[in-house]
Amino acid sequence: MKGGAIIVAAALTAWPAAGQQPVRSAVPTAPVATSAGWRDVSMAGYRGHLEKLTLVVETCADARDAEACDPARVGPDDRVLLGAGAAAERRAVRYDWLRALLTQAQRKDPAATNKVGTGQGGAAGAGAVPPVLTTADLLNAALARLAADEQQAGGKTQAEPTNSRQRAAMETVLAGREFRGLEQMSPGQTVSEKVDNWLNSLFARAARLGARVPWLGGALVLGFILLVCAGLGWGLLQLERRWRTRLTAEVASPAAGAPSARDWQLWLEDARKAAQAGDWREAIHLIYWAAIARLESRRLWPADRARTPREYLNLLDGEDPRRMGLASLTRSFERTWYGGRTADEGAYRQAEELAAGLIGSGAGAAGGGAAR
Repeated sequence: MKGGAIIVAAALTAWPAAGQQPVRSAVPTAPVATSAGWRDVSMAGYRGHLEKLTLVVETCADARDAEACDPARVGPDDRVLLGAGAAAERRAVRYDWLRALLTQAQRKDPAATNKVGTGQGGAAGAGAVPPVLTTADLLNAALARLAADEQQAGGKTQAEPTNSRQRAAMETVLAGREFRGLEQMSPGQTVSEKVDNWLNSLFARAARLGARVPWLGGALVLGFILLVCAGLGWGLLQLERRWRTRLTAEVASPAAGAPSARDWQLWLEDARKAAQAGDWREAIHLIYWAAIARLESRRLWPADRARTPREYLNLLDGEDPRRMGLASLTRSFERTWYGGRTADEGAYRQAEELAAGLIGSGAGAAGGGAAR
C-alpha cells in the first residue's frame, strides 16, 4: 500500500478468528478517506455511534451509489472514556477502514472469473489461491464487525430463550392434586425458616468444632444439664412459695386466735366504736387487724395467730398490687402501737382509708374508701 492507502480486504481479513483461510478482494483498492477528526464520547455514545454506522453500511449495501456510500457519513473517530476517577482513560477507535470500504462500495463489482483460485494443474492444494471477496462480501463482513464491537461494548445481546416447552411442563406439574394446597409463605413463616436455617448452621459448626476438640461436647452436655436443673429448682421454689402463701384446704377452719377466726366486719365495727370514743390508738390497732382478717379470709395465706405484722407483709408477693397499701397500713400501726407515737384522728382516717382499699377493691391505697 502506498501513499497511506489501505486495502479494505486486509482490514477486514485481519478481524476474523485466526485459522481461517486468507481472502483477497476482487475490487481495486480505493484511496484512503480523510478522517473527520476526533470526538470524546462515553461508552453509551460509542454504542450509539456503532448503531448509526450499522445503518450506514446497510443503506450503502442496498443502494451502492455515491450518496448512500459517502464516507463523510461515518463521522469523526471516537475517543471512548473507560473507567472513572483517576483510573479513567481514553481509548481511540478509528474508522478509516470503513471510510475506505464506503468509497470502494460506490462502484459496482467487476465480473469475477473465478471465485476460488487454483494453483498449477488446476487443482486446489498447497499452492491454492485464496478465495476472492467482492465488495458485497466486505460490506457483510463490516456489518458483522460492527455487531461484534457493539456487543463487546455492552450493547444489544441475544434475547433470552422463552423456554415455552419447559414452562408448559412446569405448569402441568404444578396443576397436579399434590400442589393445589400450596400458598405463598407468610412473613412469619419466612422469619421462622431463617431462624431454623441459622440454628442448623450453628449446630453444624458446633459439630465440626466438637470433632476437633473432643472434650467440648461433654462440657456442653454437662452445662446444659446443670442449666436445666437450676431452672427446675427455681421453678419448684416459686411453686412452693405460692402453695405456702396462697393455698389452704377448703375445709380447714381458721386456727383459734388467728385474725380470720373473728369476722373482719366485727374488727371494723370495733375500730369505728373506738374512734367514736376518741381512742385513736386502739382504733388504728383494730382497723389493721380488720384488714388482715379480710385478706386472710380470702385464703392469701394459711391462718396462723403467731405471725408478726412484718411476716404478714412478707407473705404478699412483691408484684401484688395490695402490697403497697398493706405496707403503709403496717407502718402506721407499728408507729402508734409499738413505737409509742401519739395517735390522732388524722392518723386514724389515713389508716381507715388504706384498710378500705384492702378490704373492698383489693387494689391497695388507690381504692381507698371503697368499703366505707
